[in-house]
Amino acid sequence: MDEVQSHSQGSTSQTSEPLFSFGIIADIQYADQEDGYDFLGYHRRYYRHSLCHLQNAVEDWNGMNVQPSFVLQLGDIIDGFNAQHDMSEKALERVMKKFKKLRAPVHHIWGNHELYNFSRDYLTKSELNTTYLQDQTLLGNSARDQSATGDAAESYYAYHFCPRAKFRFILLDTYDLSVLGRDTSSKKYQDSLRILQANNPNNNLNIPPDLVNPHFVQFNGGFSQDQLDWVNEVLTYADKNQERVVIAAHQPIHPDSTNLVCLAWNYKAALSVIHSHHSVVCFLSGHLHCGGYSLDSQGIHHLSVEGIIETSPRSHAFGTIYVYDDRMILKGRGTVPDRVMYYRENEALMQHTLSCSNYLSEACCSTCSVLDGQCVEGCPHLQVRQGN
Repeated sequence: MDEVQSHSQGSTSQTSEPLFSFGIIADIQYADQEDGYDFLGYHRRYYRHSLCHLQNAVEDWNGMNVQPSFVLQLGDIIDGFNAQHDMSEKALERVMKKFKKLRAPVHHIWGNHELYNFSRDYLTKSELNTTYLQDQTLLGNSARDQSATGDAAESYYAYHFCPRAKFRFILLDTYDLSVLGRDTSSKKYQDSLRILQANNPNNNLNIPPDLVNPHFVQFNGGFSQDQLDWVNEVLTYADKNQERVVIAAHQPIHPDSTNLVCLAWNYKAALSVIHSHHSVVCFLSGHLHCGGYSLDSQGIHHLSVEGIIETSPRSHAFGTIYVYDDRMILKGRGTVPDRVMYYRENEALMQHTLSCSNYLSEACCSTCSVLDGQCVEGCPHLQVRQGN
């Protein structure tokens, strides 16, 4: 998986070259401390070496003949341990120093570990606030500028941008409703605490309440109705203008793409909004360090990107997504598998992708996640294997 194949292999589109590409990286969680383990003691975490993984990713993207148009940093840029040792600002400075070597702009998403280390007010004034990269034209059109409509302490961190005509990216705030990072006297903190306590009877709110709703834990969060209304407006505009939309957030929103404990609190409400529009093609997230993928009933790809923090020093964990007229192709490095993601109007190949998800195993080809011999005519995996 560490060798990146040509992205033009197996093309079924009339366009042999991608329209553009972008990088993805998740859950760096850097801290200047010895290796440790996750909450359950199962998965090793490489706190110091995560900085080396980031440097490798930056060097890889900078070394490409055609560099990515931008990079999505999907949240949890430094680990919460930094806050315990008063090292948050120093750790962030070290990570941002690596990102500043990247020749492409970086869009930063906030996860739970950002909020362990900093208040939302601090983050808003920091380099992790990349709203200056947003599309300014639509703010004065159909979508509200939410920062101008209410108290800044109650606002959410979300924006959208267009790297190319007919393609729009929306970055969402899955900790808009959360007890992390907000002033305890704020309305959103009080509302979030009530939601959490109503669904989780445990004294330790980081312990899942049950097997039915395990996602109601303190390290997760959710979307306010204001944010969902804003997303609905942006997607209405995208539908009207025949745009394709990729949505990115820290937490996943589809139960088949993640461990259930990692879902956003009101993921069903978010899915309801997204499913009411035909423009959305993909939802990208982090949070689940082992990664995950599903193609939902509406033809939307849900990709949870493998995390840097639990990646061995001998491997990598990042990827580059090449965008075409009819599909997106993920070329992963290390633990991030290759994947072909067709848009929903390409029904035949999309149904093939959906059926192939039933065949996942260690024997699967990492390109399209199917067992050898299961591919059908026209599948890029089959064409690559035949040498086309």
